[in-house]
Amino acid sequence: MRPESAGDGSTDSLLAAASAALRVERDALVGALLGQLPVAVAVLDGELRWRYLNPPFQQVTGVSPTAVLGRTAGDADRALPRVLADGRPRSGTFAGRPADFRRLEVDGAPVGLLVVLPGGADTHRSELERVRARFALLEAASERIGTTLDPDSTCAELAAFTVPGSADLAFVDVLPLDTPDTGGTATTVTAAATTAGGGRTHPRLRRAATARGKDLPDPTGPLPTGPLPTAPPGGPAVRHHPGSVAARALAEGRPVAANLLSAEELAALAPDRAALSACRAAGVDCLLAVPLIARGQPLGVLTLARAHGSSLGFTDEDTELLAALAGRAALALDHARRYARSQNTALELQRALLAEPGSPHPNLELASRYLPSGITSVVGGDWYETVRLPFGRTLLAMGDVMGHGVEAAVDMSNYRSTLRYVAAMDLPPHRILRQLDTLIAEQENARPATCVLALADPARSRWTLASAGHLPPALLTSHTTELIAVPTGPPLGTGVGGYEQTTMELRADHALLLYTDGLVERRGEDIDVSLARLSALRLPAAGALGSDDPLGSSGALGSDGPLGSSLDSLLDATLAAIAPEDAEDDIALLVARVRHRTPPS
Repeated sequence: MRPESAGDGSTDSLLAAASAALRVERDALVGALLGQLPVAVAVLDGELRWRYLNPPFQQVTGVSPTAVLGRTAGDADRALPRVLADGRPRSGTFAGRPADFRRLEVDGAPVGLLVVLPGGADTHRSELERVRARFALLEAASERIGTTLDPDSTCAELAAFTVPGSADLAFVDVLPLDTPDTGGTATTVTAAATTAGGGRTHPRLRRAATARGKDLPDPTGPLPTGPLPTAPPGGPAVRHHPGSVAARALAEGRPVAANLLSAEELAALAPDRAALSACRAAGVDCLLAVPLIARGQPLGVLTLARAHGSSLGFTDEDTELLAALAGRAALALDHARRYARSQNTALELQRALLAEPGSPHPNLELASRYLPSGITSVVGGDWYETVRLPFGRTLLAMGDVMGHGVEAAVDMSNYRSTLRYVAAMDLPPHRILRQLDTLIAEQENARPATCVLALADPARSRWTLASAGHLPPALLTSHTTELIAVPTGPPLGTGVGGYEQTTMELRADHALLLYTDGLVERRGEDIDVSLARLSALRLPAAGALGSDDPLGSSGALGSDGPLGSSLDSLLDATLAAIAPEDAEDDIALLVARVRHRTPPS
């Protein structure tokens, strides 16, 4: 920019005349003109260091003067030195936007560069664009973060969403799932982390997810591109360094940013040793830690890092936007954590209730298994029970309450206790089902359930069976698996009734298997096909069950069939043969056979 030659029409004389007419100092008038000029303008010195940027420039780019003044402009356009050298105006990019460059001259001598952003005059339009971009980002976050009710998946989605759009590295650290709700602010996290002697410690968290930009170098770095797929189950435990941005953000309950850091400052402010190594490998010089807080309860902290030259740091606008993003992610994470705790409670309740079936008579041998679903934390209502009856008889029951969660587990317990009460009346199986159906139907909130009963009577060598909508039992012999045709009535709790029973021979070389649908069913598969898979199970002699391969080299079970094999091994082999690898439903198994007794010599 060349000043006009001296004279009546020069810039100096015009400014002097204007300041005199307006009764203000000349320098004050120049400052007001630059500050209120509806054009985004910045000034660099001869060494391309920031010296001035007017408010429109700050609004358009989000660059803060306190973060850049006196520092060299990063990723400077190649045209800048050329404009400074020859004085010819050129266009290029600056601060990520199209820009015009002109040499700034005073008294004919070059002193720096003038950077003008075209289109920066419309501040209101720029503000509207930023608001729209903000809402678009938050809307996208709502769609992509929290797509499941798994806490670790939610953390991985959060890390993946922030990289590379908002940062080059992301770390998501969360408090343990069993951390009690304090009902207060985030400062209660550090209040709770107090030693017995009264000393303050920093809470131990778990690194649930990490992400890295694709363009970052990967020497021997601990971070893969994108979400971390190989993290150990539950994630590694971390403890933040005192004074780090993550520790401060979690303790103070607010975002903490640190920009354009030196190597020493990065070492002091990185969350932990592993994060510091990753940041050094990526050339990071800017950090931002945002606490994850939902309903006033701290859940963890999101730490973001930007590599040197990728930006001028986390601006106030960046911090505000990422804090809003973290707030939404924290709500999704809170829902997932609450759901996971509920499912853990239901699972512990169910396992406690199904730890061991009731004690049968000595003439009957039993074994059982309960396997929760392999692909979801949803707990089902699978249950089993055994009731010891007079005259050496034992009643076996296998059932499946409709629905999932704590309520299903509670109903499961209700069915078991009601069954024991009704079985004490010493009724035949079909009448036991009738009584159960009536009693459960009278309970307003009870859920229906399928059930199959098998009454073992070794003295008479007889099984008596009845079913309420349950899958047929399987009779395991040394060479075949036979599905027993049992008359099937409606599920329990419907109040419809109409149950029948059937009998079959009880033999010492047979084992009776009761199971729930998780053992055989597959999504999209007809139930007849599923049951055919079970009935196709063959158990000829082929190797000992005690070996590492329970099915033997030919896929068969046991050296002596069900009679010579332990029932636990029989269940293990059955599960290995036909249970789905990632079961979509719980699996409960109960197997029984007459205890083989050696006659006295």
